[in-house]
Amino acid sequence: MSLRAVAYDTLPASAGEITMTDDPPMQRASDFDPEVLLVFDQYVHGDIDRRTFLTRVGRFAVGTVTAAGLLGALSPRFAEAQQIAPTDPRLESRYVEYDSPKGHGKARAYLVRPAKAQGSLPLVLVVHENRGLNPHIEDVARRVALEQFVALAPDALFPLGGYPGDEDRARTLFQSLDQPKAFEDFIAATQFLRAQPGTRDRLGVVGFCYGGAIANRLALALPDLAAAVPFYGSAPPLDDVGAIKAELLLHFAANDERVNASWPPFEAALKAAGVKHTAYVYPNTQHGFHNDTTPRYDAEAAALAWRRTVELFHRTLRG
Repeated sequence: MSLRAVAYDTLPASAGEITMTDDPPMQRASDFDPEVLLVFDQYVHGDIDRRTFLTRVGRFAVGTVTAAGLLGALSPRFAEAQQIAPTDPRLESRYVEYDSPKGHGKARAYLVRPAKAQGSLPLVLVVHENRGLNPHIEDVARRVALEQFVALAPDALFPLGGYPGDEDRARTLFQSLDQPKAFEDFIAATQFLRAQPGTRDRLGVVGFCYGGAIANRLALALPDLAAAVPFYGSAPPLDDVGAIKAELLLHFAANDERVNASWPPFEAALKAAGVKHTAYVYPNTQHGFHNDTTPRYDAEAAALAWRRTVELFHRTLRG
C-alpha cells in the first residue's frame, strides 16, 4: 500500500488511569511553530546537541517563554500519561535478566503478563525509542499484556547502566551504544520470551522510532516471526527484504520527512518480494504521535494505530 492519508475511525476514549498534577495542561503540537518541532526532532535523534537546540529555537522565545522553556514543554511528562499503573492487579510484572551470548552477555527487560490468564498466551516484544526502557514504554508493555499477551520490553541501555531516568542523558548514552551487540540482545530477548511458561510459540514485535527500525530488522532476521509493527521506523537493508515472512503493519506520521523518505524504496522491495504488508500515514501528525507523554502526541491517530496493531496481533498470533 502506498504511503497515503487515511480516514480516522471514531474511537471511545481510553479507559486509562491518569495521574493528575499541578502542572499546566500539556500543550499540543499545533501550539509550536513547525520549525521548533523540526529542530526538536533533530535534537531527539541526536543530530544536534542541547546547546544547538536552544540556540536555534531562541528566536521563538518571546515574553516569558525561554528556549529552555520550549524544551521543557516538549519533553515527556510520564506521570500524567500513564494509562496502566505498575501495580494494576490484572497484571503480573517483573524485571528479568537473560543471557545474550552474541550481544553484551547479559541483558535486562520488563516482563508483563495477565494475572489470571487461561491457556497458553502469544508473545509480543515491545521495543523502545532511542532513550531506553523509560516509564512510557513500560506502560505500553502493560497495555499489550492487558490484551492477553505476554509482553517483554528490553532495555538496550542495560550494558551502559540502564535507562538513567533522564531523557537527555539517555539520548547521550545511546550515541555510545554498540548497536550490533544491542541488536543481538533483542534477538536473545525473543528467545527468552519464547521460553516463558504458559505461552504459545507465536511471536510479534512492536517498536517505536528506533524500535520501529529494530522491528523491521527483526522481521528480516527471524523467519518465524509472525507479525511486525513499526511505528515511524526507518527501513531495513533492502537487499534482504525477501527474507521477511512476517506480516508487516507500518504506521507513519504525515510530518516526518526523515523517516518517510525511506518508505518508497522499502515499499517497492516489499512488493517485489511478495511480502504481506499494510502501511498507513496519519494526517497532520508528527513523528512520535503515539507517545502520549509529549505534545507531539495525537490522541485520535494514536488510538486508531493502536487498535489496528492489536487487531493484527490477535489475528496473526492467535491463529
